Amino acid sequence: MVYVFDTNSFRVLGNYYPAQFQTFWRQFNQAVTDGKIISVREVHKELETQIQPPLSDWVKKHKGIFMPPSAAETRFVTNIFSIRHFQKLVSAQSLLAGNPCADPFVIAKAEFIHGCVVTEEALKPNASKIPNVCEHFEIDCTNLQGFMEREGWTF
Repeated sequence: MVYVFDTNSFRVLGNYYPAQFQTFWRQFNQAVTDGKIISVREVHKELETQIQPPLSDWVKKHKGIFMPPSAAETRFVTNIFSIRHFQKLVSAQSLLAGNPCADPFVIAKAEFIHGCVVTEEALKPNASKIPNVCEHFEIDCTNLQGFMEREGWTF
């Protein structure tokens, strides 16, 4: 299984200090090396302004996991936004400010690689959140804890 990480899950990783969580980071880095953990370019753009060392140092070293969208993924983003309710994935304020919006691209990447989205957002009735969009399009979705459970990680 390939996991497509959302910005908020990377931010949670910022609490796992490498000196204190060495085993976690060994396993996480191995999963990255094995191609099991990827993300999208828009997540990288969001992270550039949202994280501090040591996570920002890790992100710089692993920039290659943050992939640009393919043409097919971009078309799928259009499919997401064709559903009026899901247009709220991007706030009007973000659009006006020209801020990156990774959510639809994370979902599209997972759709086209038959992977699993990893996000800290929770499924909420009638919401325009990543888990709601994933549920609608039948895309696998979990959070960081779920990712570790699926991989059988214990520390």
